[in-house]
Amino acid sequence: MSYSKRQIVEQAFEELGLATYVFDMTPDQFDSALKRLDAMIAEWSIKGINLGYPITADPENSELASSSNVPTWASQALISNLALKIAPSYGKSPSPDTKQSAKTGYESLLIMNARPIQQQLPRTMPIGAAGWRWSERTYVYQPDTKPLSVSDNGSLTFKDTN
Repeated sequence: MSYSKRQIVEQAFEELGLATYVFDMTPDQFDSALKRLDAMIAEWSIKGINLGYPITADPENSELASSSNVPTWASQALISNLALKIAPSYGKSPSPDTKQSAKTGYESLLIMNARPIQQQLPRTMPIGAAGWRWSERTYVYQPDTKPLSVSDNGSLTFKDTN
């Protein structure tokens, strides 16, 4: 089970020394931190870090009580990076440990979400032995791209070949 959004925000406050059992945090402070969390996750998703966090189209519709859907292994990265984001608003300077944890966590997220670039093999690429005789099919065939076309605006369309 993943952390709720409230638990991530509370842990970020705690990381800054603003634990909710010592300091009375107002609902506005929680909402502000939640908006920063949503913005941070949206920024990360643009960079290819997809964690399953439900990004809302309208920041006013985000709810603290809802689940973050973030895997447990990624929660510390969110907590420490959110702490860095909200620290200036409270006049706090994050500890070097928090900064290091945020950096390490972010790098781990980048590594876990890295995807190799897909590309076509060139026609001149030999297939290899694989049980084929050398006279039969020695090179990779190019895929048939006739049913595909790309318009000027970059959208991909499939043509009906029947």
